[in-house]
Amino acid sequence: MLPIAFGILLVDQLSKYLVHLKLVPGESIPIIKGVFHISLIHNTGCAFGMFQHQAAILMILSILTIAMILIFYRQAAGLECILQVGVGLLLGGASGNLVDRLRSGYVIDFLDFKVWPVFNLADSAVTIGVVLILWKLCHKKDRIQD
Repeated sequence: MLPIAFGILLVDQLSKYLVHLKLVPGESIPIIKGVFHISLIHNTGCAFGMFQHQAAILMILSILTIAMILIFYRQAAGLECILQVGVGLLLGGASGNLVDRLRSGYVIDFLDFKVWPVFNLADSAVTIGVVLILWKLCHKKDRIQD
């Protein structure tokens, strides 16, 4: 779980650093024109641009999420592999965006599919982690009911 979280944090921060080196906020480079661009956005909110300029609240929520995961770390070590991966992705993604908020007061977003709000690798890790956790929990529930 911790190696996954650390790997996500490292790749997330490295990708944001490289994008920030090459672009200025608002600039966009088409990778597949009209479909996928690398666009530098400073996001002061959270997912889908909600809760703009609420950095303090978002930092507190991130810290609480990370703290809860770390408090239950020993229990998480006994979880099934898919749950460990999900928790590791969630921890790494939450940590990546928290580092941005603490350092800059905003999160660097850059993956722009034009039909979806701009996001980053940490956002992807959080989303995939939550989906894996929910899928596994729902899958267990279905087995119990059978």
